[in-house]
Amino acid sequence: MPTPRVAADVPFSLRTIAVPAYGPTVIAAVGAGAVVPIVTLSALDLGATPSVAALTAGLGLVAELFFAVPAGALVHRVGERKALVWASGVDAVAALVALLAPSLAVLMTTVFAMGFTSSVFLVARQAYLIEAVPQSMRARALSTLGGVNRIGMFVGPFVAAPIVHLWGPRAGFAVAVMAGLGAAVLVRVSTDLTAEHEAQAAGQPQASTRAVLWEHRRVYLTLGLGILVIGAARSARVVLVPLWAAHVGLSATTTALVFGIVGGVEMLLFYPAGSVMDRFGRIWVAVPCVVLLAVGMLALPLTHSALGVTAAALVSAVGNGLGSGIVMTLGADTAPTRGRSQFLGGWRFVSVVGGSGSPAVIGVVTAHAGLAVACVGLGALTLAGTGWLAYWVPRYDPARRACGTT
Repeated sequence: MPTPRVAADVPFSLRTIAVPAYGPTVIAAVGAGAVVPIVTLSALDLGATPSVAALTAGLGLVAELFFAVPAGALVHRVGERKALVWASGVDAVAALVALLAPSLAVLMTTVFAMGFTSSVFLVARQAYLIEAVPQSMRARALSTLGGVNRIGMFVGPFVAAPIVHLWGPRAGFAVAVMAGLGAAVLVRVSTDLTAEHEAQAAGQPQASTRAVLWEHRRVYLTLGLGILVIGAARSARVVLVPLWAAHVGLSATTTALVFGIVGGVEMLLFYPAGSVMDRFGRIWVAVPCVVLLAVGMLALPLTHSALGVTAAALVSAVGNGLGSGIVMTLGADTAPTRGRSQFLGGWRFVSVVGGSGSPAVIGVVTAHAGLAVACVGLGALTLAGTGWLAYWVPRYDPARRACGTT
């Protein structure tokens, strides 16, 4: 297990690393949030059919799936700080090309490229915080990282809205251009918190990414399967809530309002969730997170009004908010010192597999058995995953291991 750079008995505050650790994430997330609602509209503007436009919007997630492991290998090779600068800069270039894209093919290529840079940024940022923060505050640091990312994603569409109103949907990519450049500059001028770790690692024998992943296969096949469940549940409720809202006759405006309320609730819970994990153990967040996500999905078929849909969505939102940073925290707990970024790339892959797989499952089940069955089926599978997490999370909890318990 990695040894924290900061001794456990030395007073530490997240405020001391707030700018270098969280500033670039907020800026980058604003850019990403600005892009999310305009990719489909930009594709339609370039002549895409609705199905091709939907495919274009999903290319970023496909890229994250395929490049999660290579992203970890890249971060391992060049270092966390250089990887952050590189990812932010390339993201800005890709957004600029998308802004000026003369054809749909160019737009699709740039969206795919932005998915790759997102993987690099997330792996590098996680590795950066593992080194910068003592283990006793790790969960709070990583849940805050998840929280500020959500805040940026929430703010992004509002920043882009007036620009899109004046110059059209593709103008929203200008926000991503500025965000990428801003994040790169901030990383470049901030203190390098990982220089000591990288200097030590440079003098040690280097393992291939394949060797690192194979060495830690047991972690991926035990705790990692629980992470897959979390990723699948989070992705499923994002798909199921708007589908069920449309099924019961809610307007697009009402559905957007529901998501706005849900997003606000999630943003309020990230720091308390991290505090609970650090003080009482990871299981006290992991299990409630998954249970509430499952209950929210199971409750959807019982709702028939805007109030009912909102209530079910809020149950899931509380679970998702409580789980802010849980995937990154469990990855940090199990990441080795040697090959850390390579391991985190594999961890990211497992999470994205769950997130990208559940929409496909929903589509198949809905087509053959109906939307209500999809809600109940995904909710039941998520609830079943709770037992798996309850068994394995304590066995990898650093606080429990320190006490000699499992």
